Amino acid sequence: MSMSDFGPEQFALKTGSSYETMEKLKIYAILLDKWQKKMNLVSNSTIKNMWLRHFYDSAQLMEYIDAPKDGKLLKFLDIGSGAGFPGLVLAILGLGEFHMIESNGKKTAFMNQVIRETGIKAIIHNKRVEEMENFKVDYITSRACASLNKLFTLGKEFISKETECFFLKGETVGQEILEAKENWDFEVKRYTSRTDSKGSVLKLCKIRVLA
Repeated sequence: MSMSDFGPEQFALKTGSSYETMEKLKIYAILLDKWQKKMNLVSNSTIKNMWLRHFYDSAQLMEYIDAPKDGKLLKFLDIGSGAGFPGLVLAILGLGEFHMIESNGKKTAFMNQVIRETGIKAIIHNKRVEEMENFKVDYITSRACASLNKLFTLGKEFISKETECFFLKGETVGQEILEAKENWDFEVKRYTSRTDSKGSVLKLCKIRVLA
């Protein structure tokens, strides 16, 4: 199957998503296509393959995130959310309470419309993460936002010893890990991306700044 053949049907098969979930994601896809014609939310070259390049790319994080044993609602911080990937997709998939941080006003307006039209629960913060008051989160996510070292710096006030980070990364991931280890101590697991053999999913935990 070519990239262009990957659509909502393939997404549903890969993720086991319900009819109701798929209807929300289809609304998201329609809005993304509509808004993209007016502003640059994502790369224009990826729009035709959005179900693979954006929706499934985000959804693949599900398999690495453990469901809470006590039934509590997991809290996520999504840094540099852009058009909502991966955070809004994961929110639609029902993973927990999502706090989306994006300083671009037009992109936050887009995400707020997705929230209104799908009825999902997510909170958009139209500011830089450095301006946020910190609160406890279980997971931090990000895609195509900044280097690993920078992401740790941006998220440091939210990172506790229990916090895990899931970052979608490209070809420079090896160098990013080496650079981050100059300033941070952490455990890392690296998985090959389901949507790009040159990309990676990083799972990071026990993160602390070096003295």
